[in-house]
Amino acid sequence: MIPYVLHVALFISVCLCFYKLLLKKETFYRLNRFVLLSIVVLSFIIPLVPVPQQWAFGRETNEVITSTPLVKNNLSINDESKTETTKQTVQQPENIQPATKDAISADPVFSWSRVFAVALFLYWIGVLIFSINFLLQLFVLLHRAWTKPLMKDGRFRIIELEGYKAPCSFANYIFINPSKYDWDTYNQILLHEKTHIQQGHTFDIILAELLVVFQWFNPFAWVYRKELENNLEFLTDNFMLERHEVEKESYQLSLLKVSVPHFSLGLTTNYNQSTLQKRIVMMNAKKSNLNTMWKYFFILPVIGLLMCALNNTVVYGQTKNKNTNENTSQEKKTNQNKNNTMQDRSSGSWFATIKGEKIRIQFTSDDSENWNSNSDFLVSEFSTLPKNGPGEFTLTREAGTMTFKGKFDGDKGYGDYKFTTNNDFNTALKNAGIKGIEADDSFAFFLINIKKDYVKMLQDNGYANIDKDQLISMAALKVDAAFINMWKQNGFKNLSTEDLVSAKAMGIDNDYVADIRKAGYNDITLEQLISFKAQGITGDYINKLKQSSVWKKENAPNPEDISSYKALNIDENFIKSYEAIGMKGLTSENLTSLKATNTTPEFVKSFMDLGYKDIDAENAVSLKSVGVTPEFVKGFQAMGFKDLSLDDMISAKATGVNSEYIKSFTTLGFSSNELEDYVPLKSLNITPEFVNGFKKLGFNDISLDDLPALKSTGVTPEFVKSMQDKGIKLNSLEKYIQLKTAMN
Repeated sequence: MIPYVLHVALFISVCLCFYKLLLKKETFYRLNRFVLLSIVVLSFIIPLVPVPQQWAFGRETNEVITSTPLVKNNLSINDESKTETTKQTVQQPENIQPATKDAISADPVFSWSRVFAVALFLYWIGVLIFSINFLLQLFVLLHRAWTKPLMKDGRFRIIELEGYKAPCSFANYIFINPSKYDWDTYNQILLHEKTHIQQGHTFDIILAELLVVFQWFNPFAWVYRKELENNLEFLTDNFMLERHEVEKESYQLSLLKVSVPHFSLGLTTNYNQSTLQKRIVMMNAKKSNLNTMWKYFFILPVIGLLMCALNNTVVYGQTKNKNTNENTSQEKKTNQNKNNTMQDRSSGSWFATIKGEKIRIQFTSDDSENWNSNSDFLVSEFSTLPKNGPGEFTLTREAGTMTFKGKFDGDKGYGDYKFTTNNDFNTALKNAGIKGIEADDSFAFFLINIKKDYVKMLQDNGYANIDKDQLISMAALKVDAAFINMWKQNGFKNLSTEDLVSAKAMGIDNDYVADIRKAGYNDITLEQLISFKAQGITGDYINKLKQSSVWKKENAPNPEDISSYKALNIDENFIKSYEAIGMKGLTSENLTSLKATNTTPEFVKSFMDLGYKDIDAENAVSLKSVGVTPEFVKGFQAMGFKDLSLDDMISAKATGVNSEYIKSFTTLGFSSNELEDYVPLKSLNITPEFVNGFKKLGFNDISLDDLPALKSTGVTPEFVKSMQDKGIKLNSLEKYIQLKTAMN
C-alpha cells in the first residue's frame, strides 16, 4: 500500500510541475480542465499498470512469466549438481546459524517492517480524518439547502443566506445573500454561479477534495486542488466576458464588491474563490495562440517516463529447449538468450510484387508479435530472380545479407527468407558514436540501406554522437547533405535531428522557404514553417490576405494569425463576402470570431433587411452567439415595440424574454414600450404569480420598476404576509424593502 500511495504522490507532483511550467498561463481553459481532471484519474490507475522490462529504467523485473525445461539426459554430473543447488536456493531459506543467548539479546528493536506498519496506520488515520471533514462539509451544504429560504429558477435553486457570506454554488444550488448587492452585481453573480452549474464544476471540486483525502500528506495535492479551482474560475470568468451584456470593467468591479473575508465551504465553487489578482490578470491576458497547442502533447511522454521509472515491470519469456554439455560456458548461454528476439525476425516469409524497375517485398514473421514490414528495392540489386521455378537469390548490403528461397509467377513472388547480420557493420557504427545499437537493429539498418558513408556525412555536418533512432529516422526520410546545407544557406543553423526529420517529413524544400519569405516573412522560424506547411499555407494565400481591405488598414498579419486564419478556412473570398454586403467594423480580430461562430453574410444581411444598416461585426457575432434571429425581432415588432436596438434583442434573448413572457404581464395591466424593462424581470425569474401574490395582499399600484427591487432584496408575498401576521402592517412595499434590508 505504501509504495502505491507514494507512486500516486510522485505522479501528481511531477504532473503539477509540468502544468505550472507549461500550461498554467495558457488561456485554453477548457483544455486545461480536461488535462487536470485526467491527471487526477490517471494518477490512481497508472501505478497499477505493469510495464515491459525493456522499457524500465534499470530496475530488476518484479515478475517473470517463462518456462525453460532442461533436458536431464544431456547434462553432465556437474550440471546436475548445479541444478539441484539452484532448486534448493529457491525452495529453502538461506542457512541460519543457531541463535545464541548473546545473539538474542543483541537483536535490534528497529526494523523497517515496523516503520512501514506505523506509516500505514498513520496514513489511514489521516484518510479517516479528512473523509470525516469531507462528509461534514457535504452535510452542512445539504442542511443549508433544506432549511434556508428557497427560490426556484428553472433547474437552479437559489438559497438565501444571511450575513457576509461569499456567494457560491454546489450541484444545482446557489447560495447567496441578495440584500448585500445592487441589482447589476446580483445579476452577474447569478450568471457566474449558473455557469458553474451548467458546466458541471461541482464534479471537479469533489474530485479535487477526494484527491486531498487520499493524498493529505502530499503538499503538491493541496496545490493541485487550488490550481484546479483557479482554472474553473478562469474558465467561468472567460465565459462571462464573452457574453455581450457583461462589461469587463463592471464585472471586475463586482468581484471587488464580493471580495469579503467570510469564505464558503471548500466543496463549493465560489464567486471569488481563487486569488482575485490572478483572475483579473487572466481576464486581461492575451489569448493563447493555436501554435502553442504543442505544449499539451508533452504530457504523453511525461506520463510514459513516469511509468517506466516507477511502475512494476514484467517480462514474458518464451518456452525454449536448450541442450547443454559440460564444455558449454555460461557466457555463451547468455548471448544465445539475448539473440532470441533477433532470431524471431531474421527469418520468415516474403511476398513480392514487381513494378517496372522496382520490387516491393513484404516481410512477415511467425512470432507472437505478428511482425511485418514493407520495403521497396531495385530489381538490379538482386541476383537472378527464379521465374521458371523454385530457386534461391540474395541481396547484400552493408548491414548484412538476405537470402531468399521461393519463386515468381509473373510479377508476383513468395517464399522464405533468412537474414545474416554483418557484425562488423554494427561495430563500425558503434565506433562512429552511434548510441543504443542492439543486435536486432541490423534488420532495420538493412531495410533502410544505411551505409557507413551516410554516418560519416552526418558527422561532417555536425551530427555526431546521435542515437540509432535518430539515425534510422534521418536515413528513412533521406535527409542528405544537400538538404542539410539548404537549411544552413537559409540561415537556419544548429538544427536538431528532430527539426530536420520534421522538415523533411513535411516536404519543406528551398522553393517553399523562398515562397514564404517572398510573401514578407523573412524572420520566420522553422516551427512556424512546419505549421504553415502542415496547413497548406502558401505565399499566394498570404499575398491575397494582405491585399484585402482589412490588412490595408492594419499591419500585415503575423505568422500566428496566418495559421489561425488557415485553420478556420479564412481566405480573401471570405473577407470579400462581408465587404460585398457593406458590413462595417471588419478587423483582423473579429474575422476569426465571425468564422468561429458561423456568422455568415446571409445572416448579417437578414438583419440589414430589417433596417439595421449599421450592423458591425461585433454586434453580428453577439446576435449569432445568443441565437437572435430575424423572426425573433419580428415577433417584438408585431407587439408594438419600435426602434429596437441590437443590444435590446441580445439582452432579451440571453435572459429568455419572449413575446409570451411579455403578454403574461400585459394581462396584469403592465405595459411598457421599452423591451429593456422586461430583461431584469426575467433575469430574476419574476413571474405573474409573484405579482399576484402582492395584489392579493392589497398592493395594486405596483410598477415594473418595483419588481426587481422586491425580488433582489428578498421581499416576497410570503415575507409580507408573515410580517402582517406579526402586526407589522406597512402601507407601501418600499417600506417592506427597507425593513427586509435592516433585518439582514
